[in-house]
Amino acid sequence: MEEIKDYRDNYTKWDDSMKSRYKILIPDMLPWHFKFFEQLLKSEGYDVELLKNDSRTVIDEGLKHVHNDTCYPCLCVVGQFIDALKSGKYDLNRTAIMITQTGGGCRASNYLPLVRKALKAEFPQVPVISVNFTGLEKDSSLKISARLFLKLAYAVIYGDTLMWCYNQTRPYEKQAGEADKVCDEIVSYVLDKFENGGYRKYKKINKYIIDKFAAVERTGERKIKVGIVGEIYVKYSYLGNNRLEKFLLSENCEPVVPTLMDFVMYVVVNNINDGEYYGHSKFRTLIYKLVYAVLRKIQLNVKKQFEKEGVFMPTHDFEHLRKLADKVINQGVKMGEGWLIPSEMAALAEMGVPNIVCAQPFGCLPNHIAGKGAVRAVKQLYKDINVVAVDYDPSATRVNQENRIKLMLATARERQEDN
Repeated sequence: MEEIKDYRDNYTKWDDSMKSRYKILIPDMLPWHFKFFEQLLKSEGYDVELLKNDSRTVIDEGLKHVHNDTCYPCLCVVGQFIDALKSGKYDLNRTAIMITQTGGGCRASNYLPLVRKALKAEFPQVPVISVNFTGLEKDSSLKISARLFLKLAYAVIYGDTLMWCYNQTRPYEKQAGEADKVCDEIVSYVLDKFENGGYRKYKKINKYIIDKFAAVERTGERKIKVGIVGEIYVKYSYLGNNRLEKFLLSENCEPVVPTLMDFVMYVVVNNINDGEYYGHSKFRTLIYKLVYAVLRKIQLNVKKQFEKEGVFMPTHDFEHLRKLADKVINQGVKMGEGWLIPSEMAALAEMGVPNIVCAQPFGCLPNHIAGKGAVRAVKQLYKDINVVAVDYDPSATRVNQENRIKLMLATARERQEDN
């Protein structure tokens, strides 16, 4: 009888000896944070490029190479890779692609084999690199040293502060383009700190970011604030959400996007809960508790910096998010973004941001349940909350998505006039 081989025996594997010869392509999932991630990997000797292709061709390529029951974020990522490889810009015998693997109960854990299957027909020579912290794909994963891990962790903090301040500055700038100019200066400053070893001084660097944006002259206008919650890819990615932040800015609104650190802490807390609910290793649970304590201390210090400056809304306290979640849904609901979505909606409402876009990708059932499915429960707690759930999928037109958001904004403007 012929032996059945695992698909993993039939692909081009990656090892770190290849990094000096290969160009590595990265999908543009976190536009604010990946500004730093890209440069940090370059400083480690990797020739990386953050993909910016976001035309309809990307979606069409995704549709051709991914099963139509697969979630929309996976389709976007695969399509972006295939479109880039077909562009003629790269030596296909010296090109690799990189993607994260969460290891949780999400298709994101399976993106890597899906990408490999998509590449097999046209680009079998292109290796796929896994970035994971759970031991997946050991024979084709990025080797992350303790030093690089630490740098990436600090990059999350600085990316969050940059995004948080920019979105609270750009709608109110007196001189057009000033917020973008400051943003470029800050990116250069932070990257210099990474290069010269001062990146751990997060209080000093955060204060610099906050002070630079606070110094931008403002109009003093009153504008509609719109929160963005949902599945992590369509929440942040310009490709996944059709440049939602920029659309809200064009509608004379202030976008409010919760920080990536909230999601990181959500993942850590879920591992702690696993230890308490399901009897996972006590040692492993202890490690996660220590990690959580460190992250929360940093988060509270950043929150205090915003409160002291007084110009910007402070970021969330994660323990408060957990208490808000308990009012709506059990913290055992952790598939996808699970309980984090309703807790962020509640937190935004308490911060004076009752107008919310809940971004829901096709094929992500957990996020539809915990997002769209929890809206009614959140509305019972916060009577003035104004939520629109927007579906992102290959057949949904940008015009239709934006029209749904405009209806929500019309309600928001009526309420603002009444007040």
